[in-house]
Amino acid sequence: MFLERKLKDQSVWINIDADDIEKNEQIYQDYNIDLETIEYALDKNERAHMDYNRENGTVLFIYNVLNLATEKDYYETLPMTFIVQSNRLITISNEDNAYVVDMMKAYTEHHEPVSVYKFLFASLELISNSYYPVIEQLDKRKDEINRILRQKTTKKHLFSLSDLETSMVYLVAAAKQNNMLLEHIKSHAVYRGFDELETEQFEDAMIEARQLVSMTDLIAQVLSQLSGSYNNILNNNLNDNLTVLTIISVLLAVLAVITGFFGMNVPLPWATDKNAWLYIVTISIILWALLTKLLKWVVNKE
Repeated sequence: MFLERKLKDQSVWINIDADDIEKNEQIYQDYNIDLETIEYALDKNERAHMDYNRENGTVLFIYNVLNLATEKDYYETLPMTFIVQSNRLITISNEDNAYVVDMMKAYTEHHEPVSVYKFLFASLELISNSYYPVIEQLDKRKDEINRILRQKTTKKHLFSLSDLETSMVYLVAAAKQNNMLLEHIKSHAVYRGFDELETEQFEDAMIEARQLVSMTDLIAQVLSQLSGSYNNILNNNLNDNLTVLTIISVLLAVLAVITGFFGMNVPLPWATDKNAWLYIVTISIILWALLTKLLKWVVNKE
């Protein structure tokens, strides 16, 4: 959706829908947006970074935002474009990150007019804050799945744990890239031109970005440890099952060997005794019992 809001003094914030840019090339010409920037804005796989154009002073920011409209079983992130041109901030959004535009619009309605950079960094802080409810939801889901898996390890809940791991991989990568972007701004010449309010808002955005990295990284490490633990448990269960099957096969082999002798066409003891099968069964049971104790002792010793 196209949106225009006045900021402090003569500054203005303009939001452009990415679909409109694809349909109408005149839009980016009207707002003096070069083709390279458009390619960044339309690339859904673009990573968070900053690009400074020395010729016209335009600064491009690509920031990772959470994709709340995903239809998958895990969360992903997608880039959102912020373009700073002298007294104008341009955002390029789509239907997946339109909620960020709503948050920015609400900010302009509930705060006094601010400068372009203060509004930019306030928006980046809002984006970082939007991660927290999802992270808390994933953390609760992690505890719930862990509790269920402790009772019974099922394939369904192992897949759920895998989805949580996948979500955290995306969130950790996005949070770290966003933090690196802000670190890059701090070392850039643009940072030295900020006034006191802009610097303060930038520091607030930096604090939230660092906190987001810490939270996502911690949960990702816990999930990785849980996944490794349950993987070891499954391997141990598999070994136990194989051990039981091996013992059973050895015990069955005893009966096969004994009865095999009596299937031979040679003279054998009890060949004409009508009670021979009782003797054979008794001997087999005694051998089974002895072998069972022996195999159990071997397994327990290992």
